[in-house]
Amino acid sequence: MNEQSIAFSHLGIFFHRVGKTINLFGLDVTYYGIVISAGMVLAGAFVLYDGCRKKQKQDDYLDVLIWGLIVGIIGARAYYVIFSWDDYRDNLISILAFRQGGLAIYGGILGGIIGAIITCRVKKLPFFDVADSVCMGLLIGQSIGRWGNFFNREAFGGYSDGVLSMQIPVDAVRSMDDVTSEMMAHLVEFDGVSFISVHPTFLYESLWNLGVFLILFFLRRKRSFFGEIWFMYMALYGVGRFWIESLRTDSLRTAFLGLRVSQMLSLILIVISAVYLIYGFSRKKGEATC
Repeated sequence: MNEQSIAFSHLGIFFHRVGKTINLFGLDVTYYGIVISAGMVLAGAFVLYDGCRKKQKQDDYLDVLIWGLIVGIIGARAYYVIFSWDDYRDNLISILAFRQGGLAIYGGILGGIIGAIITCRVKKLPFFDVADSVCMGLLIGQSIGRWGNFFNREAFGGYSDGVLSMQIPVDAVRSMDDVTSEMMAHLVEFDGVSFISVHPTFLYESLWNLGVFLILFFLRRKRSFFGEIWFMYMALYGVGRFWIESLRTDSLRTAFLGLRVSQMLSLILIVISAVYLIYGFSRKKGEATC
């Protein structure tokens, strides 16, 4: 074992060399970027497939994807910068340094929604019908994209010695601000290298998103109204994110009950989704009895 190793020791899984970059034609490309890109491509492919299944024009859905992605990336960066303003206030040009990291998934989702809404209005498409397909792609992208955190040794939770606990070399952690005193008090050693043992929250979220995808995949053919799948996605994703965020050590907290920013946003999305779903199902039931 060495400083490039990552282990899931209770599962008997040891990765002896997990690099962060690969050199392609003289350019260092991060595995994080590769994983995110793969997630985007597969997500887009599924959305186009689902649009075709609904006999929609693929060009229209492609336009929604392109503009949703562009505005989504802007939103992801803006969200991160806003809630990490102290890191950028004295060097505004660093806001454009995307290669140094700093994208927030909730900001990406909110930005993507704005881009998709505008495109749907221009194309005269029913937004919630399109959104029912887009959210399925989002789940694919999120489930795959979270593995970028694995390569970066980031977005992990607090100390854990559970079955799924992950061991990372202390010297390989992206930011020591994420390492707690409890982790340091429970260091483990492999071949003379000190490792922290943590909750692999990236894995939890990846598996949660995959589970939600499978549920909605089978429900989408039986939807009762436009937006049903979209709001189920937001509610179920919100529930999982609320729990997983409580385990992480790198989250921004709010003054309200000490909750994380992402937990507050999760609660808001859960409530909004629940209200819309109750309204949608009650209206459908009322129509059925007429």
